[in-house]
Amino acid sequence: MNRIKRNSLTTLDYTILISAFLVLVAGVFLVYQLQPQFEAIHLERMKTFWGSALAGIGVVLLVIQVAFLLYMVFLYIKYKPVKSVSDELLPTCTVIVPAYNEGKLVWETLRSLAASDYPDQKVQIISIDDGSQDDTWYWMQKAKEQLGDRLSIFQQPENKGKRHALYRGFKMATGEVFITVDSDSIVKADTLRNLVSPFVGNDKCGAVAGNVRVLNDKSAIIPRMLNVSFVFSFEFMRSAQSSIGTVLCTPGALAAYKKEAVMNCLDEWMNQTFMGQPTDIGEDRAMTNMILKQGYHVLFQKNAYVLTNIPEKYKSLYKMFIRWERSNVRENIMMSKFAFTKFRKESTAGPRILLLNQWLNVILAYPFTLLMLIFIVTQPVLFLSATLLSIFIFSSIQVFFYAKIHNLSESFWAYPYSIFYAFTLFWITPYAIATAGRRGWLTRGLSEKK
Repeated sequence: MNRIKRNSLTTLDYTILISAFLVLVAGVFLVYQLQPQFEAIHLERMKTFWGSALAGIGVVLLVIQVAFLLYMVFLYIKYKPVKSVSDELLPTCTVIVPAYNEGKLVWETLRSLAASDYPDQKVQIISIDDGSQDDTWYWMQKAKEQLGDRLSIFQQPENKGKRHALYRGFKMATGEVFITVDSDSIVKADTLRNLVSPFVGNDKCGAVAGNVRVLNDKSAIIPRMLNVSFVFSFEFMRSAQSSIGTVLCTPGALAAYKKEAVMNCLDEWMNQTFMGQPTDIGEDRAMTNMILKQGYHVLFQKNAYVLTNIPEKYKSLYKMFIRWERSNVRENIMMSKFAFTKFRKESTAGPRILLLNQWLNVILAYPFTLLMLIFIVTQPVLFLSATLLSIFIFSSIQVFFYAKIHNLSESFWAYPYSIFYAFTLFWITPYAIATAGRRGWLTRGLSEKK
């Protein structure tokens, strides 16, 4: 599989990229032109106590964010993926693929796993159909016919949720390492080998996160924009987190877990509740938290690639983000219960800094939203120009990062995505906080025909 390589840009792509860049440049120019108005408002506000306090808080928050970014850069520079080990040293592993309404894509997922450069006798592949309503089971049977004893397939009597399917897989697993792969994801030939190598000779390693890229980035604009965001989230943020052994979330698309670490918390994970209700989302972040709590390290393997399908429609996208943010709120609470204890022998300062930054983003969601609405009503032109300037500055960081490690032309998708997020998805975090107790996967519908 060589789908990591990207095709050339189309005319529509160039139109979007150029338009987004021109809009941001116009915003920067407006800020320059409107500088007297910005200064007048600033001087007027500084005459009042609340205005001075707000300005002071703004400066402090800016300093904190810049300091955090520099800290992450320092950790990123330190990061090095673990080199792949020989066949003899590779542990036995069980790959668990839960599937629900994925259609033919689950067949492609299972075939990519079977084609892995990993000793056949050391891999057990289990796929569980979680009560699908489409032809997922047919394609799983098709994969079974082709792969024979290398693959075991099972059906849940009814749709119970991804956590239940994974639980069943964990219970049947015989490998020393458990690997979870989403049924809409394709792995490279060396992915499994690279993913499990950190466990060899490192007793502290409890879990490893894979490197997630977008599979359907040629199908629609949203996936294409998100690909740059994914690269920054994984290859920068998780690389930095890995340097202190504290990747905050092992993604459902691709993750590996030490068997002992999973079995130590499996029942607690399966029976997890929030506000008195069973938890049916965020199983990946929950498992990560429970493994960190045991004192294990959670690492990231930059060289363990997986390509995964992401929503192509706005409605499906915001539902996915709501689910992620609700999980983030819940698991921040859980992590807070142990992060400020001596939960592992090594330094706990790094994990605490990461958690506090997570909480800062949550806590500021409502004040920032309120200030934004006030600014829009009172000074719409100044708001628009200032917002575009901010987008240009912070998205340029992603552009620079992507261009440095991949290619320049694709990197510019950070600009339209940042504009898209700022003006159409800004409400996600405040809404997710307010509805953190709600259950439901939100996006588990019938798959589109491939």
